[in-house]
Amino acid sequence: MPDAPAPSPSAVDLKRPCEATRPGRRAGWSVRPATLVVLVSLWLASVGNVALWRAMGALPELANARGTAFMLAFGVGVAALTALPLALLAWRWTLKPALILFLLAAAGGAFFMLSYGIVIDRTMMVNVLLTDAREARELLSPRLWGTLAVLGVLPALVVWRLPLRWATPGRQLLHNLALATGAVAVVVAAAGLFFGDLSSTMRNHTQLRFLINPLNSFYALAIVGQQPVQRSGVAVLPLGADARLADPAADARPPLVIMVLGETARADHMGLNGYERATTPRLAQQNVASLRNVWSCGTNTAASVPCMFSNLGREAFEDRAANTEGLVDVLQHAGYAVLWLDNQAGGCKGVCDRVPKVDYRQLQAAAPDLCSDDECFDEVMLRGLDERIAQLPAERRARGVVVFMHQMGSHGPAYYKRTPAAFKHFTPECTTNALQQCPREQVVNAYDNTILYTDHFLGQAIDWLRTHDQTAATALVYLSDHGESLGENNLYLHGLPY
Repeated sequence: MPDAPAPSPSAVDLKRPCEATRPGRRAGWSVRPATLVVLVSLWLASVGNVALWRAMGALPELANARGTAFMLAFGVGVAALTALPLALLAWRWTLKPALILFLLAAAGGAFFMLSYGIVIDRTMMVNVLLTDAREARELLSPRLWGTLAVLGVLPALVVWRLPLRWATPGRQLLHNLALATGAVAVVVAAAGLFFGDLSSTMRNHTQLRFLINPLNSFYALAIVGQQPVQRSGVAVLPLGADARLADPAADARPPLVIMVLGETARADHMGLNGYERATTPRLAQQNVASLRNVWSCGTNTAASVPCMFSNLGREAFEDRAANTEGLVDVLQHAGYAVLWLDNQAGGCKGVCDRVPKVDYRQLQAAAPDLCSDDECFDEVMLRGLDERIAQLPAERRARGVVVFMHQMGSHGPAYYKRTPAAFKHFTPECTTNALQQCPREQVVNAYDNTILYTDHFLGQAIDWLRTHDQTAATALVYLSDHGESLGENNLYLHGLPY
């Protein structure tokens, strides 16, 4: 028989090179998945949690040797707690994406917690999810990009390029379970060694749990998924559908009311309430009543606005079983002519969805001279107001008119953008959205200028109402949705729990 044909020399050459010997990687060198999980967890627990360690280091009760030991054990526990979900995701197609997600989330969280002194809880996650493009642009800065690059992108690139040595699926499952079990054991041991310190610290400083990065973000996102925030008028239960107006007296004038929904105005920065600066000179000349025992429903617009218009208090609103209509709807049911003017891109958070409304883009189109950079000064809501009211049904206008005006007000962090040049009375003011880069005095100056401009806007609204005194019973009500921090204890904006 003829000799068998020799093997083709190309048979070996065409074989796919193994992962460890692909071009650009050192032959034979790779890392076990468990090792990579541990390394990334240690990175996140240390560098990624600088805000947590800074906050714990400032606690007087931890300023001793035992406190230092507790912080070290707590850090090990944080690393193990971070490794636990990663161990369950340690598979060929899921590990690297999960690690990169953790790194990028930690980088973003670290920047905002360090820069503004915030914590990341459900409320802050709602802020993130409901932030529009215009608000998001004000938070961008070179420092943000630098932090994301150093703490997130660069480590993510290392993780992506690192060769891994995978076991068979069965053995990999055993490795993952062993790593997860070890992580649980470390958490239990760290907590057990310093249980008294841990329980006391967490009980007295509850905000610390919202600084554990990036687990705080994932936990907050899960809570939001469990308790979604109403964002539209879909499936909203009716309220006050049977509301009716009493027959007016023959010579009675129909009511004409402006309700101004302020933004981020602090009561303690208003001259009417005893603030040392004259931030409310126009209102001081009016016969106004300043109600000082009033408290907001939440520390951000998404939480406070729907609550303040509901028939529930803060705790009942948070625990509500269903979404219901609010004051705006009841006035509409009663037969009043209701109009909502919104100078915020974020909108009314569902409160005005069932009544006539004018959004900020319509306001911009009607008065471009009061607008720039995709936003307008609050005076824009008074421009053409008579014409807007005249477009409402005549039979409703005969019963009375209620106009809601949602201000841009003192919206941060770019306070300097909220005021025209004529109202920059307190100087120098902070002219950047990176508030932590400005002396606190300049932050306060920029903020106080926004209160001064709100005073001017309210004065103009009162003047407009007085032009209708002969034909209507006029009134103005002003109520802000919440306040926020201006650098006290290195805290900015409204990033703390209620």
